Amino acid sequence: MSGVLGFNPLSFGAEPSGARLARIERSPNYDVEAGAFRNPLPAGRTPRAVRSRREMLRALFRREGRRPTGPIPLSRPDLSSPPASGLRLTWLGHATVLAEIDGRRVLFDPVWGVRCSPFSFIGPKRLHAAPVPLAALGRLDAVVISHDHYDHLDLPTIRQLTASGVPFAVPLGVGAHLERWGMAPERFTELDWHESTEIAGLRLTATPARHFCGRGVRSQQRTLWASWTVTGPEHRIFHSGDTGYFPGFAEIGAEYGPFDATMIQVGAYSEFWPDIHMIPEDGVRAHRDLTGSAGALLPIHWGTFNLAPHPWAEPGERLLAAAERAGVRAALPVPGGSFEPSAPVLPQTPWWHDLAGERRAAASGPMGAQLGQS
Repeated sequence: MSGVLGFNPLSFGAEPSGARLARIERSPNYDVEAGAFRNPLPAGRTPRAVRSRREMLRALFRREGRRPTGPIPLSRPDLSSPPASGLRLTWLGHATVLAEIDGRRVLFDPVWGVRCSPFSFIGPKRLHAAPVPLAALGRLDAVVISHDHYDHLDLPTIRQLTASGVPFAVPLGVGAHLERWGMAPERFTELDWHESTEIAGLRLTATPARHFCGRGVRSQQRTLWASWTVTGPEHRIFHSGDTGYFPGFAEIGAEYGPFDATMIQVGAYSEFWPDIHMIPEDGVRAHRDLTGSAGALLPIHWGTFNLAPHPWAEPGERLLAAAERAGVRAALPVPGGSFEPSAPVLPQTPWWHDLAGERRAAASGPMGAQLGQS
């Protein structure tokens, strides 16, 4: 990063203004009086969630089980030939997924930066390197952004992709950041929930999510957050972005499914923010709402950044157990691992067990008591 003391002021992006703000204020999902986008289901205030900020910080700084005890295994994907089935997903860590769908390539929430932070010296740092250089992915047909948080919208990565010429699909308001960072307006399309765009023969639709936005301390809730569906001639996929559980998943599945695969957030949850991130069991529940237990589930948003009090490997452990109980086909590749959702066998080896002590840590963490619950 450039700037004084490892800080780049461009990292904060820009607040929507002018015609963009006027469009936002016309959105049915925007509360003009409050000056903010609203969630499809309001966030609740549980007793745990309203405890003191000091208690929350103490939990966040707890170290037990929060980092792997050895190097996380990585796989360098072989993208030299197209998937035999027409659909292949490659998990590149956190919420970053390359989807090869019906001859096209869509990259979701690309983050290659070392830290998800506006500072180069502080903030959550990667637990593993990027499995492959961004340039080595080859041709991209579209980039999809779920929302503007640092672990989903990464300035260094966006700058590299800007030079490539690939078109972007983003939630309403996120274009203000992209323009601030030098991307021409014709390179991206901003969508409200249930709006769609056509890119390279694919239909990309922004769908509801239960989360929030912002890149600065004083940011307004004026950029939208979204989940996404991508529909090709033969296949359909869903990416959750960040979201708490809400009944709208069933509606999304009914309107835009059936999905051959879902990419569902299952990590960075906490009792301090129960309504904006799903626990693994709710991730399985969301997949069933979306697909009726059909298709394959790829858990995302875990294993790369330390963003919550739970042990780093706990989401994978809980997801495997919850998926087995629910009869859901789940894939848990190592970062950089690829799979075709229609394959008879999906990657399910608990690779985090190879790191000494992680199975015990995952089962005994602050949320571990819920391991046997759905």
